[in-house]
Amino acid sequence: MKILVTGGLGFIGSHTVVELQNKGFEVVIIDNLSNSSVEVLQGITAITGKKPLFEELDLREKSAVQHFFKKHADVNGVIHFAASKAVGESVSNPLLYYENNINSLVYLLQELQQKEEAHFIFSSSCTVYGQADVMPINENAPVKPALSPYGNTKQIGEEIITDVAKTSGINAILLRYFNPIGAHPSVEIGELPIGVPQNLVPFITQSAIGLRNELKVYGNDYPTPDGTCVRDYIHVVDLAKAHVVALQRLIDKKNIDKVEIFNLGTGVGSSVLEVIASFEKVSNKAFSYSIVDRRAGDVTTAFASTEKANQILGWKTESSLDEAMESAWKWEQKSSIKPTL
Repeated sequence: MKILVTGGLGFIGSHTVVELQNKGFEVVIIDNLSNSSVEVLQGITAITGKKPLFEELDLREKSAVQHFFKKHADVNGVIHFAASKAVGESVSNPLLYYENNINSLVYLLQELQQKEEAHFIFSSSCTVYGQADVMPINENAPVKPALSPYGNTKQIGEEIITDVAKTSGINAILLRYFNPIGAHPSVEIGELPIGVPQNLVPFITQSAIGLRNELKVYGNDYPTPDGTCVRDYIHVVDLAKAHVVALQRLIDKKNIDKVEIFNLGTGVGSSVLEVIASFEKVSNKAFSYSIVDRRAGDVTTAFASTEKANQILGWKTESSLDEAMESAWKWEQKSSIKPTL
């Protein structure tokens, strides 16, 4: 089966392409290279021994999406990663997020609903829960008013998919994941943000190697053990494997509902300072940082209940925080593709 992976040269997308190809799927990638590099194709090919098909196009261009599906009429499965994803940027530039994250989803679904049957895996986020009342967060936790335009686009996206699935041959799984980090053990692919990283771990590794100035920790007065925000950091390879398992569930028609939801995380929360300590441990490097004011849109604590994914998907994480941080650091040291400063 030919599977379309949108945003397939990005961080999570590229690791998922690797897992798909290792399972024998034919993969075609769409990416507009706004937050990725075409050189990632070399890494994917080095790992799997097969170069995936690649189409450089912008999913915001409806005619381009239509043309793609005419060219690749045999695509019946889509894993949709392509989206802007920085919370802070979404607060300062909300229309960019609504255009990129919503329009592209609509154009994809318009093509898929024309098929008799289609499988759709959506890259969602724990941000839909806002600041959940109970930890760990399970899939029955209420979806709260979004704290950022980014979070709102994920909520709206889930609603759109649910509505479309009711009246079409589309079956979908919404994967609400927490904080992916790390790199492939081959160190052929990893996280490679364009410009200044918006996420904690690549900023840590880029600071440690001398590409960035001192890390700023946004707030140390949260009601957590050390005062810094707590998140569930999941190794990207574990996360990628979950997407393949979810897709296979739809292909095998094992899904109970037209749209199913699974949280993907480790079930363990780690604070910002704990992540820094983990990096210092695996790198044997002292790491300096400064405490600054809180950042708009950040929740205090978020970590997953993994029970549903463990039991129904038969999936669970395998890598620890230290292992993920070690792979991220090895990737930073090895990578010959350097970000735009």
